[in-house]
Amino acid sequence: MTAKLTGGCTCGAVRYETEAEFEFSFNCHCRKCQRATGAGHASAFALPADAVRITGDIREYKGSSDAGAATYGGFCPTCGSPLTSRTERFPERLYFHAATLDDPSVFQARFVLFGEEAQPWDLPAPENNEENQP
Repeated sequence: MTAKLTGGCTCGAVRYETEAEFEFSFNCHCRKCQRATGAGHASAFALPADAVRITGDIREYKGSSDAGAATYGGFCPTCGSPLTSRTERFPERLYFHAATLDDPSVFQARFVLFGEEAQPWDLPAPENNEENQP
C-alpha cells in the first residue's frame, strides 16, 4: 500500500492528503511556471483529483495555456503560497508544487518540460531531459 502523502501552504490554512501515487513528476521551465513560483522552474507532480482530500480554501486565478486551454493556479488566500494548478484539458488531474509536501524528499522529477525556456541560471539536469518523458 502507498504511504500517505501530506502537504500544505506556509501558514497551514490549506492542507492536503492522499494515498495515491504520483501519476508523474516533472520540472517545468515555462515562463508561466517561472512567474508562478518566483524561481527558474516549478517542480510538480500530478495526482488524480478524486484521490486528494483538501482542507481549507484555495483561491484560483484563471489563465490559458499556449494551446488556449483554460488553466487555473491555486494558492492560499491567507499566505499566498502557490499550491496547485489544473487545466480544463485534464479535469481529472491536479498538479501540486513539490515544495508543498511535508516531506519534499519523496519527490523526484522524472522529466523536464519547456527546457528550451530555462533561464541560464537554472538549467535543467541533463538526465531529466524531455526525451526521458513517459
